[in-house]
Amino acid sequence: MILSAGVGTGHNSAAAAVQQACSARADVAEVQVLDVLQVSSALYRDVLGKGYFVLVEGMPWLVEWGYDASDPPFRRRGPIDPWTRINALPVIRAIKRFRPTAIVCTHFLPAQLLATLILRGVVDAKTAVVTTDYDFQGLWLTNAFHKFFVAREEGRVELTAFGLPPDRVAATGIPIAAESNTAPERDASVPPMLLISAGAKGGGYAEAVVRQTLHMRSAFTATVVCGHDEELRRRIEQLVAPAGNCYRVLGFTTEMPQLLRRADLFVGKPGGLTASECMAAGLPMVLVNPIPGQEVRNGDYLMEQGAAVRCNSAATIGWKIDEVLREPGRLQRMQVAAQRTGSPDAAADVLSGLLDGPSRPLVVSRAAQKTILAESERRVVATDLTGPSSLVRLVEEVAGNTVALLQAEELIALRKRYATGAGGLILRRDHALVSLRWEQRRLLRAMLRGEDVLPVRVEGPSTPFRTLPD
Repeated sequence: MILSAGVGTGHNSAAAAVQQACSARADVAEVQVLDVLQVSSALYRDVLGKGYFVLVEGMPWLVEWGYDASDPPFRRRGPIDPWTRINALPVIRAIKRFRPTAIVCTHFLPAQLLATLILRGVVDAKTAVVTTDYDFQGLWLTNAFHKFFVAREEGRVELTAFGLPPDRVAATGIPIAAESNTAPERDASVPPMLLISAGAKGGGYAEAVVRQTLHMRSAFTATVVCGHDEELRRRIEQLVAPAGNCYRVLGFTTEMPQLLRRADLFVGKPGGLTASECMAAGLPMVLVNPIPGQEVRNGDYLMEQGAAVRCNSAATIGWKIDEVLREPGRLQRMQVAAQRTGSPDAAADVLSGLLDGPSRPLVVSRAAQKTILAESERRVVATDLTGPSSLVRLVEEVAGNTVALLQAEELIALRKRYATGAGGLILRRDHALVSLRWEQRRLLRAMLRGEDVLPVRVEGPSTPFRTLPD
């Protein structure tokens, strides 16, 4: 089962890419894709979906503030809020009907819901969280999952520095459709082709981009994609009519993968899926009008890789593109950088990492979450801590997978009840379980997964237990 949320098009595009990759695996018998917003109430859907883009257009500073405020890992702890819980009921019913053995989440809303269901014992499926932007954002991090997939190696390093075990985090790239996974041989003898995109919903900034390209000195052709905005399409067609065949203006199209492979330079917003598709096609980008937060950070990464330039003023877009086209070899170097940055096999890698990965979930206790949040706000790497507040891992002896991330102090009660002579623990589903605190009971249920006994060993800093009594 693949769970997404239709806030923009990127999350659903990633879900479709994973669905497509399922067809290449003989061990996947059936796939169901569900946009969780489509089965929620109209009010909830409008607030989260349409409301977000209203803020993007009218109050981008508030979007940026919200992104930064929700960025610290585990700032949001505890159960999902009542409104979200009510709107999640149709999703829970759909999961129970389908009875999946594996679930992929391409949006943080279903990821948060699944964590709650895992801890309550409602779901016994392998669960993956798949981020859809190049920079990791703390809102995605949940307290129960099987595998966490990020877009690049820096995100993996960041999560392991927080304390998450390396066996549960992988850098695969952002899942994209298979049509986007090969870069063509571009013909240097013809003028470069610009692909100017207004996004699926359209956008007035695309008109400003096209207007500025009319002043360019370099030879070029351009394809302008206006999305569903028919009024924008008509205005641009009138604008470029004097230029003859230099411009091709389209509305919404399903041929974006083919256009990406034919183009030489993309001009538009650095959404996670758009950027990932461009990189897989070896298509460098001129970034305009990024959404504060994730798209700005996507752009920073692409520029760092040498695969993009950013234009912050509509008045200089034509000049900026001209600078790329006129400098000998620059466009070709950017195309090589884009190809190097791409991850065309991300969807298949996500499936392999999940289906061939651990059978038990990783559970992060609330105390461990507090440590991770507190140390990240102090700009301290949590894995450097020692003493009672340090982080320790419980690793199952047989499979070698980490099943829990705890605060060292939490081991006191577990050791008293389940310690072995060898220094490990043998977790049991016995009558003594009821005497443990609620949090400890919940963690044990999630780790045992219906079994009666689970031998684990304790791993962590070399000195976490010196201040703890046995």
